[in-house]
Amino acid sequence: MNIGEIARRAGVSRSTVSYALSGKRPVSAATVQRINDVIAELGYRPNASARALAEGRTRTLALVVPPASRRLTDVQLGFVGSVVDAAAAHDLDVLLSPSGGDHDRSFERIVTGRRVDGVILMEILLEDPRVDRLSRASVPFVTIGHVEHPGASWWVDVDYSGLITRCVHHLADLGHEEVVLINRSAELVAAGYGPALRSATGFLSAAEQRGLTARTVCCADEAAAGLACFEQIRTQWPAVTAAVTINEAALPGVQRALHKAGLEVPRDFSLTGVIAERLAEDFHPPLTAADVPAVELGRLAVDLLLAQIADPEATPRNALLEPPISLRSSTGARPRG
Repeated sequence: MNIGEIARRAGVSRSTVSYALSGKRPVSAATVQRINDVIAELGYRPNASARALAEGRTRTLALVVPPASRRLTDVQLGFVGSVVDAAAAHDLDVLLSPSGGDHDRSFERIVTGRRVDGVILMEILLEDPRVDRLSRASVPFVTIGHVEHPGASWWVDVDYSGLITRCVHHLADLGHEEVVLINRSAELVAAGYGPALRSATGFLSAAEQRGLTARTVCCADEAAAGLACFEQIRTQWPAVTAAVTINEAALPGVQRALHKAGLEVPRDFSLTGVIAERLAEDFHPPLTAADVPAVELGRLAVDLLLAQIADPEATPRNALLEPPISLRSSTGARPRG
């Protein structure tokens, strides 16, 4: 069934049916009702292409993800899944596009090709040229994460600095005196990756406030690096009794290193951080951590982007989430002796 058949049965022109469906031009209430009655009778549902053409939109959002050469973490996969689900709830499609490295042309096509109605950016740097590019192009966009000076932009993020600060205070309250931050890779830190730098700032500030000896180490996003990183910590700083981390990909290696060293968590060593809930629950013992609300962040990002698309002059909005720290079983009192 198509618009032509609906127009014939309702006794109106095809354009009138199109205007009634899209709302682009006023149509009398009586005519709209007659058209809707025919649609209900025929069980008509306009296809996506027809609706997009009628609305002057693509009904597609872009989600810019890290390059395919990098394995996505659980949190990143959570962002992707939640954005896709939230968009589907509005009957929208999502185009995944990599950026960075050899993928700059792909991102540029998103910016200039009019292939999408708006863009969601992941993995934000404090100084992020992609944000500047989208701003110059006047493309509606929302970032999951935020630049150092977001100004009048739309974004959602987790308060990494605040959450890591709370983790340090938790360890200090348990009597730990020497702690370490297991951060993301040295490459990400050097590039200015927001969560990594904000976590380090919060960690060092809280440790200084509580009079703790603080160490920091960068670790690649893989299990083997986690094992090597923990062994390095034990060799360089044997007095460290607790670690805070945002590097979930390294966790399996950290767990193997703890077992290899004969350390029992939390009797001999405490571990906490900001981690995807599934990984925190799967750790042995379950990890005391702030669970990254990936589903909520993705949904909020889509909601903000749709609000911006609907009203380009709307006042920019943002959301900084600070989920509670779930007290599980991986932190305890500083070991004596």
